[in-house]
Amino acid sequence: MTPESVITIGQQALQVIVLLSAPLLLSALLVGLFIGMLQAATQINEMTLSFIPKLIVLVAALWIAGPWMLELITTYATRLISDIPLMIG
Repeated sequence: MTPESVITIGQQALQVIVLLSAPLLLSALLVGLFIGMLQAATQINEMTLSFIPKLIVLVAALWIAGPWMLELITTYATRLISDIPLMIG
C-alpha cells in the first residue's frame, strides 16, 4: 500500500463526510439564520425558541435526505471493502 493510495482513501473519506453532513448542517444553518433574524426583529431573545424549529427541520432533512445518505455511505463502504485485496498487493 503506497502513501498515495492512503492519501486517496483519506480524500475520498473526507468527501463522503462532507456530503453526508451537508444537508443537515445547511438546513440547521438556514433555520438558525431565519430564527435569529426573527428574534432580532421582534427583540425576543429566548434561546430555547430556536431549538425546536431546528430540531423539526433536522428531522425533516434527515427523513428526506436519509435514503440518499444511506446509499452514499453503503456504496463507499462496499467499494472500500471490495478494494482491500487490490490495496494489499
